[in-house]
Amino acid sequence: MSESKVLYTTTAVNTGGRNGESHLTDTDFSLKITTPKKLGGSDAGQNPEQLFALGYGACYNSALEAKMQEAGVKAKSRVTSEVKLNSDPTDDGFKISVVLTVAVEGQTPEKAQELADQAHAFCPYSKAVKGNIDVEIKVEDY
Repeated sequence: MSESKVLYTTTAVNTGGRNGESHLTDTDFSLKITTPKKLGGSDAGQNPEQLFALGYGACYNSALEAKMQEAGVKAKSRVTSEVKLNSDPTDDGFKISVVLTVAVEGQTPEKAQELADQAHAFCPYSKAVKGNIDVEIKVEDY
């Protein structure tokens, strides 16, 4: 088995936690971070769960497109990533869970599920969270 090599690195800096600011060091991208209103925050910015949903959805859809290309499927795909912040009774803290809803244009539900499962095994985000958070993969019509 060969060693992996770093292909890309980015760095983000946060000050103030869930009521602060986050920015990337390699671009001028920055965001105000706020706690969701449902949890007592102001909703005046983005929260970590929203950012995770954006990143996971984009990464997973890229993995799906790679598996579609391998299978010779030339179609549009859509991934909806729903990230939930849940209570964690083991430590009175929090944990997250994810539902990825996949749609592949013109494919049967069985074929879309097959591609979705392959993408889940291939996606770097899915690999990173495997065994750590609950991830459900669902298929819907495009």
